[in-house]
Amino acid sequence: MSREALRPVNPAVAGVTSRAPGVVLGVLGFAALTALGARLSVPLPGSVVPMTLQPVAVLLAGVVLGSRAGAASQVAYLAVGAMGLPVFAAGGGVAYLLGPTGGYLLAFPVAAAIAGLAGNRAHSWFRTALWLAVALAVIHLGGLAWLSVWGGEALVASVGVGPFLLGDALKVMLVLAIARRGGTRSAD
Repeated sequence: MSREALRPVNPAVAGVTSRAPGVVLGVLGFAALTALGARLSVPLPGSVVPMTLQPVAVLLAGVVLGSRAGAASQVAYLAVGAMGLPVFAAGGGVAYLLGPTGGYLLAFPVAAAIAGLAGNRAHSWFRTALWLAVALAVIHLGGLAWLSVWGGEALVASVGVGPFLLGDALKVMLVLAIARRGGTRSAD
């Protein structure tokens, strides 16, 4: 059989087969890293939402894998958790996603996709930090929107965003440091 017979007919498919195993491993790896980040949590006094390292994994997934694969890693993470594996901060299952932290978790794929824009389009430190901050804002907006449905304005007021601001700034700096070391994608 000739080499010509082994080449894909569609040139757009040619790169997919060679990159696919690495992308799948990246998606699974960042899903696992997000689960690990859930285990590294600090309960905040008076809040039903703990501070975790999950957002670092979400941002890194987007920056390293790109928007689509980064989002896919978070969809995989949510799917595994929804199936009942204890990958969330305090358990697993669909009921967990319907609890007070569900909105934050469900915003992870969108946040990873936005963080992917930081790796693909931003060229300066400031622009990269801005994309990462927007991604974190999406996580907070998803969480606060769900909290308002789940527990009303009193719950939203008790959680707020304030307790997370310093931690989020540190998370952005950590992701920037890692991204500057060469972990960003050039195209998605």
